[in-house]
Amino acid sequence: MKKLNLGSGEFKKKGYINIDINKDLNPDIVYNLETFPYPFKKNSFDIVEADHILEHLSDPFQVMKELHRILKKDGILIIRVPHFSRALTHPQHKRGFDVSFPLYFDNDYFGSYTGIQFKCEKMRLHWFAQKYLMKKHLPKITYYSLSIIGTVIDFFANAFPMFCSRIWCFWVGGFYEITYKLKKL
Repeated sequence: MKKLNLGSGEFKKKGYINIDINKDLNPDIVYNLETFPYPFKKNSFDIVEADHILEHLSDPFQVMKELHRILKKDGILIIRVPHFSRALTHPQHKRGFDVSFPLYFDNDYFGSYTGIQFKCEKMRLHWFAQKYLMKKHLPKITYYSLSIIGTVIDFFANAFPMFCSRIWCFWVGGFYEITYKLKKL
């Protein structure tokens, strides 16, 4: 099984080809993800993970088109991005995402205009995300308290994701992250 970790940064994954623009981080491939096409043949990968990279790139639809090209049929694309309610808290983020993003790749949806098709197999809102980072920087009691609170909030948020993404996050605060698991059709 061939797997790609797109924009690996400091978080390289074993068993994956790790690609990043920063050569100082020693990725397997140094490459600018704003340059198309990517240096891979069509239908190369079974799995592609894009963990907090899409929000940094200028044209997410062009990136999605390229990821569609390099994924095999029925290949899996896992994307983790900031929810729009928290997206611009980082100075290098160009945008945030919400529950409607997968609809742009569903040909049965009226607003789909990308010309590529993915099926959204799973989508999750996360109130307290990137725990691998938070655990290093927060006092233990704070980390574990937020983890428990986040688990409860995530449960209710994912029971009603459209409501939570569009209304509830403005009432009680935003979501840190949204994860999509997409299958190439």
